[in-house]
Amino acid sequence: MASLPKKPQRDKKLTGEDVLPEVEKIMASVESRLPQTELKDFLEKKIGGLKKEKRELVGVFGRTGAGKSSLINAVIGGDDLLPSGDLTACTTVIIKVEANKQNKKHEAEIEFIKKEEFEEHVQGFKKILLNDAGDEEDNGDDREGADNDNTENNNDDDVESNAVEMLSAVYGEQWKEILDNNDFMDRKHFKEIPEFLNSGKMTLSFRTAEQLSAELVKYTRSKSKEGVAKGIKKWFWPLVKCVTIKVPNNDLLQNVTLVDLPGNGDCNKGRDNMWKGVVQDCSTVWIVTDMERPASEKEPWEILKSAIRYLGNGGQCKHIHFICNKSDHVRRKKGQSVVEAIRERNKRAKVKVMKKFGEQKMVKRHFSDECFKVFTVSAIEFQDKQFLEPADTEVPELQKILQKLNDNHSETLNYWYVSGAYGILSLIQGARCGGGATVKTEVSKVLTETMKCGHEQVQKSMQEATDALEECLKHGVENSKSSCDDVLKSFLNPKRKGKGRGFHKTLKCVIDNYGVHKTTAGKHLNLNEDLAAKLMDSIDEEFRKTFPTESNPGPFNGTISSFSLDTGKLIKNRKYKDVELQLEFLRTEEEKIKIELQETIRQRKKEMYSGLTTTIKETMQTCYEDAQKCEGKGRLENTRKIIRQHVDADKNTMFEKAKDEMMSKLENLKEEILKKLNDTMKESIERALNSDEQSLPDVKKELETVTKYYQVLKKNTHEGTSPVSADQPGPSSAQVYLMQRNS
Repeated sequence: MASLPKKPQRDKKLTGEDVLPEVEKIMASVESRLPQTELKDFLEKKIGGLKKEKRELVGVFGRTGAGKSSLINAVIGGDDLLPSGDLTACTTVIIKVEANKQNKKHEAEIEFIKKEEFEEHVQGFKKILLNDAGDEEDNGDDREGADNDNTENNNDDDVESNAVEMLSAVYGEQWKEILDNNDFMDRKHFKEIPEFLNSGKMTLSFRTAEQLSAELVKYTRSKSKEGVAKGIKKWFWPLVKCVTIKVPNNDLLQNVTLVDLPGNGDCNKGRDNMWKGVVQDCSTVWIVTDMERPASEKEPWEILKSAIRYLGNGGQCKHIHFICNKSDHVRRKKGQSVVEAIRERNKRAKVKVMKKFGEQKMVKRHFSDECFKVFTVSAIEFQDKQFLEPADTEVPELQKILQKLNDNHSETLNYWYVSGAYGILSLIQGARCGGGATVKTEVSKVLTETMKCGHEQVQKSMQEATDALEECLKHGVENSKSSCDDVLKSFLNPKRKGKGRGFHKTLKCVIDNYGVHKTTAGKHLNLNEDLAAKLMDSIDEEFRKTFPTESNPGPFNGTISSFSLDTGKLIKNRKYKDVELQLEFLRTEEEKIKIELQETIRQRKKEMYSGLTTTIKETMQTCYEDAQKCEGKGRLENTRKIIRQHVDADKNTMFEKAKDEMMSKLENLKEEILKKLNDTMKESIERALNSDEQSLPDVKKELETVTKYYQVLKKNTHEGTSPVSADQPGPSSAQVYLMQRNS
C-alpha cells in the first residue's frame, strides 16, 4: 500500500482537536443543569447550534484513461480502492471518497436513481430503437447549418449506441426481447438490487479495499471482458446516482471528500442535479489529463469550460489544479537519464499549460492566475519508486493540499464551537451575577444606536451592488434578444463529423429531456444554457465583484465583514466592567452571525446565477412539450420549426423574465440579510442586558477553562492567516474575519 504523508508534528500548543471533547463535555453538563427560566430555551438553542457538520469537497475531473482512479488511489494511500487499469470507466456515476469514522471497515453506500426516472428513460429508448423508423429527410449532412462553428459528432448513431449500452448493461443480451414484452420493470430483473425498486440505498462492507473494489465494479463501471471473465453478468451503473466510499484510518479525509466526477452533467435528472450541486460546492477541483499532450488535448479544457460557470460565479471554487498524470511515460534523448528526461518535460509542460490557461477567456472571467496551478504527477511511480523520488512525482504536494484543507476546516469548526461555548458561558455567568441597571440601560442604548448605523451601511452597500447588477442585466437582455436566432441556428443545425446518420434522434433526446442531452462522446448539449449565455456573460464581472469566491473582502464589497457593534471598545472601558461578560457574549454572537450570513449569501448567489438558466428552461417547457408531439416523416424540420416559433414569440419576454427573477432573488436576499442581522443582534442584546437570573448555575470554573482554550484557539486561528502559497488552500472565512477584526 502506498504510504500516506506523515502528519505534521505539532508543537505543544493546544489545538481545537485537543480541546473540543472537553468543551463538549462541559457544555453538555451545563445544559443539563439549566433551570426552567426565561433564558432556558434561548440558551438550549444556542448550545444546540454549536455543532456544525460540513465537509470540504475536492472535485476530480478527467476523461477515461487519464488515470483518475490510480491518482486518487495513490494520493489517499489505497492501491486497490478504486478500480483502474483495463476496465472501461463509466462516465455517469459520481463517486465520493471520504473517511470512515464509524468503524475499521471499507464501506460503500450506493444511492440509486428513482425507478420512475429509469422507466421514463427506457420508454424513450424503446421508442428510438424499436418503434421509430427515423426521418429519412435527414440522412446526410445538414447544409443549412454548414456555415456555423458548432462542429460536433452529434449524430443518431451516438444516441442509439448510448441506448443499447445502457439497456444491455442492465438486461444483458435479451434487452430487445424484454422491451418487446414490455416487462422491463419486472422485479425479476432487479433481484440483486431490491433497494432500487424500493427507492432505498445499498451498503457494502468489507475488510479490505481490494474486496470492496471488486464488488463495486458492476455498480460503477461499464461492461468489460475482464469483468465478464470474473463472472459479472449485469452492470448496474445506469441505475446508480452516487457511490460514497468510506475509508478507515485516513487522516487526509477526516473533513475532506474527494469526488470523482463525470465531465459534464447527465441526461438523468437526478444525476444531473446532483452533479451540479456537487460541482457548485467544490472548494478545489483537479482536472486530470494525460501527460502526452496536456496543453493541446481538447477534452480536459472542454471539461473545464463546461463546468466553469458552476465553479465560478455559480459556485465557490477557489483553486483549480491542472494535473498532468503519467509523467513517467517519457522518451529520452541519447545519453539522457529517465529522471532528467522527466524533469525536463515536466518544466515544459507546466509552461505550456499555464500559457493555455491564459488563453481561456471564459475561464479567466471567473478565475485569476493565482487560482490556477499545474502539477506533473506520476501516480504509478509514486507507488513503485522505480525511477523517481516521491517528491519528483508531486503526489506528496497533492497530499499536502488535502492535509491543509483538512486541518484548516477542522480548526475552523473547532474554533467556532469553542468560541460559541465561551460566549454562552459568559452570558450565563453574567446574567447570574447581575449588574447595574443604569449601566445596562446605557450600554443597550449605545449598542442599539451602533447597530442602527451599521445596519444602514449594510443596506446602502447592498443597494449599490443591486443597482450595478440590474444595469448589467438590462444590457444582457438586449444582447440575448439580438443573438438568440444565431444560438438556435448553431444548436439546431450543427455541422457533423464523419458519415454518421442524422440529427433527429439526438434532437428528440434534447426535447424529451427539456433542453438537455449528454452524448456518448461526453458532449453536453443544453439549449437552455445556450439561450441564457448572453445574460450570464453580461453580469459575470460585476457578479464576481459582488460575490467573490475569495473570503477577503467578502460579499457586497466587504460590508458584512465590516459590520460591528464595537463591543471591544466597550469592554476596554472600565465604566462598563459590570457587563463585561455580557459584552463578550455579544462579541461572539457578532462573529457567529457574520459567518452565518456569509454562508447564506454563498448559497443564495449560486441559486441566483444558475436561476437565469432555470427561468429560461421553465419558459421553454411549453415549447419542448409541443415539440415532443412531433411524429413521423418530416419530424426533424417540424421540431426545429416549433422551437424557432416559440423562441421568436417569447424572446421579448423570456429574457426580461429571467432578469426579473434574478433581481427578485437578490431583493429577497437583501431582506433576509437585514432581517437576520437585525433580529439576531437585537434579541442577543435584549437577552444579554435585560436578564438577571440568579437561579442559573455557577459556571465560573467552566468559564475559566473554556476562556483559556478560546484565547489559545483565537491566537492560533489568527496566526493561520500568514501568507499561503498559491497552490495551498487559503485561510478560512473565520481566519480572514479574525485578521480583519484584530487589525
